[in-house]
Amino acid sequence: MKSNYLLTLLSILIVIMMGSCSQGSQQEGAASSTPIPESHPKGQASVEDNVSEANILQVAAGSQAHTTLVAAVQAAEIEHVLVNAGPLTVFAPTNDAFAALPEGTVDDLLKPENKAKLANILTGHAAPGSFDLEALKKEARKGRKIYTATGQYLEVSVDGDEVLIAGARILGTIQTSNGVINVIDKIILP
Repeated sequence: MKSNYLLTLLSILIVIMMGSCSQGSQQEGAASSTPIPESHPKGQASVEDNVSEANILQVAAGSQAHTTLVAAVQAAEIEHVLVNAGPLTVFAPTNDAFAALPEGTVDDLLKPENKAKLANILTGHAAPGSFDLEALKKEARKGRKIYTATGQYLEVSVDGDEVLIAGARILGTIQTSNGVINVIDKIILP
C-alpha cells in the first residue's frame, strides 16, 4: 500500500513538473516569437533614460549649436560610439564650423554612399580618455598629442588663454556622464 501511495505521489509530481516545463517552453516560445528588428545600428543610443546624467550624444542632441554634427552622426550611424561608458573626449564642431566648409561638402558627406568617409571624419574628432581644458593644457606643456579613435594624433597647443586642437580653437568644455565635450570652431580633417 505504501509503495502504491509513493508511486501515485511520484506520478503526480512528474505530471506537475512536466506541465510547468511545458508552460515555461510555451512562454519562452512566445517571447522568442516577438519580432526583433533586423537592423538596429543605434545600439545603446536607442535606450531612453530620463534619470541618469546626460551622455555625450544626449548633450549634443540638445544643443542648437550642434544640429549639423548630430545629423552627421546619425547619417554615419555611429550614435553608439557617443553613448558608450567612456571615458571619451569629443571635439564637437559647431554648425558654423560645418558651414565654413566649401559649399556642398556637408550635403555630399551626408549621402549614403559616403557613410564610411563621414564616419572616419567624425571619429577623428573623438579620443579615448577624459581631456578637459586643464588636461589639454597639461598635454600641450609636455609636448604630447591626443590619440583619436581613428588612430591619428592631434596636436594640442596653447596660445595665451586659448587652447587649440589640430588648429581648431576650443570654445568651451562640457562634462557629461561618459566623458567630455570640447566645442571647437573648425572641422578636423584627416
